[in-house]
Amino acid sequence: MLVIDEATCEALVGRREAFDAVEKVFAAMARGEARNFPVVREALGHADALYGFKSGFDRADMVLGVKSGGYWPHNAEKGLTNHQSTVFLFDPDTGRLDAVVAGNYLTAVRTAAASAVSIAHLARKDAKVLGMVGAGHQSTFQLRAAAEVRDFEKVVAWNPHPEMLPRLAAVAEEIGLPFQAVEREQLCAEADVIITITSAFEPLLMADWIRPGTHIACMGTDTKGKQELDPEILARAAVFTDEVAQSVTIGEAQHAVAAGLLGETDIVPIGMVINGDHAGRTADDEITVFDGTGVGLQDLAVAGVAARRARERDMARQVEL
Repeated sequence: MLVIDEATCEALVGRREAFDAVEKVFAAMARGEARNFPVVREALGHADALYGFKSGFDRADMVLGVKSGGYWPHNAEKGLTNHQSTVFLFDPDTGRLDAVVAGNYLTAVRTAAASAVSIAHLARKDAKVLGMVGAGHQSTFQLRAAAEVRDFEKVVAWNPHPEMLPRLAAVAEEIGLPFQAVEREQLCAEADVIITITSAFEPLLMADWIRPGTHIACMGTDTKGKQELDPEILARAAVFTDEVAQSVTIGEAQHAVAAGLLGETDIVPIGMVINGDHAGRTADDEITVFDGTGVGLQDLAVAGVAARRARERDMARQVEL
């Protein structure tokens, strides 16, 4: 059995590898060759934490496993990231534990890869301004990944705690993009692509603020009750997701569906766009939304890459059970 730590994961899985792995697994899901199992996600009743399991099997790439972990909102005070997780990979032929893979970095890079995949396939080709809503740990991963799939000329950003915005400004400067902190309504007035990556439980963006042609990658809503968008935005948009079952139950679409503004059949798996079975964006003035709920197969895909590359390069500890 391999044991792969955080530093090794960072050395083995970059943004390009994560993008390719996530795009590939979304395509496999849409073909019926990969399946997520039901998510278990519960409040611990301790440390205000959410804890759960995401698992699945990708028959196309022969990856079987489970991610265990969750969200500890007070970790930043302890110098730790709020999201903590570990991925366990099993041999699909025997069920034996094959690898234990640190999941914190991989969770951030796979989440960013998912929004980047949505931007690559759904945003207008001439998108020039990127709007960032949220400035937590994952926001910098999101910014870097988005900048690699469109030629943005500017970043505008908002965060409920403005003192956190300098971390995004530093990344924007590093990659050569002008950066401006703005209010939410101005952000929507300027941005061609908007990424929301918060832990909000109320709408942060309102429908009347969104310009025609905007693409929104909604990446923060992954639990029942969470919300980042006015449900009317989804009612007016073409809505895509990683997995429809999660979108309508724990994703951003849960609120529009509950309000009767959106039906389950109105939501398109992004894998269908990747495979060429759906057109995706149909007009330059169409609003598109990607409801990125975060599926277990994303975690398994990037952990599988880490495990394969670790074996090839002899970069992981071997442990006998």
